Amino acid sequence: MTHLKIRPSCLENLVKQNMAHTSGNVQVQWLLATLLIAMLGGAKAIALCDTESSKLSACYAAVTGQHPPKPSEKCCDVVKHSNLPCLCGYKSILPAFGFNPINALALPRKCGLKTPPECRGNSLMPE
Repeated sequence: MTHLKIRPSCLENLVKQNMAHTSGNVQVQWLLATLLIAMLGGAKAIALCDTESSKLSACYAAVTGQHPPKPSEKCCDVVKHSNLPCLCGYKSILPAFGFNPINALALPRKCGLKTPPECRGNSLMPE
């Protein structure tokens, strides 16, 4: 399986560039679409913080919508084995992929884990 490792700051910059230049930046739009497809079950996995995007898709239902279901056991297993401080570095770009950041940042707590400091202390999550 081919892995593509992307730092949160690089992906965040791509999203910001795409939003700032929506009229003509086809290359960035293509890259974002490719990343999204891969994250949601494409043939090749993207490694985000040492966690394969295909595994993160187990949490999709728990991070989308206004009233998502509780995270599944499979989702919580992924969360428990993920580098949460690193994953929380992606919190500012979650809406670009259709994820509700409040739901995503609540996953550690919902899975019985302590919420890392990187996932708190902002307007999305209470202290």
